[in-house]
Amino acid sequence: MDTKRDRYRQILLDLLNHWAAYTPVNLSEAEGQVIADLQRDHFQLVRIGWQGDAFIHNTIFHFDIKSNDKIWIQANWTDTDIAVELINRGVEKDDIVLGFQPPRYRPYTGYATA
Repeated sequence: MDTKRDRYRQILLDLLNHWAAYTPVNLSEAEGQVIADLQRDHFQLVRIGWQGDAFIHNTIFHFDIKSNDKIWIQANWTDTDIAVELINRGVEKDDIVLGFQPPRYRPYTGYATA
């Protein structure tokens, strides 16, 4: 049986793989790598490689699924509203926490607080 957690794992993996396939023009020598710990429910997209002579290793996205089945957005280093992308892919708005926002501001985000 598919649980909400299973669905959310697949949504995160699909989203990260979609973004990993994108190569920014200024980072053509770097690759996107999806890192997923399915036992502990941690998910990341990192960009690793070279920009000229400079080594690149950046976390683009970091998500966690916590014990209450809420997706915590821990990092989003893009100008895309990734929470909206999650909603468009089937995540309930009440199951998204903007973890990078201070707890006192989370009630004003329109998403879950914890």
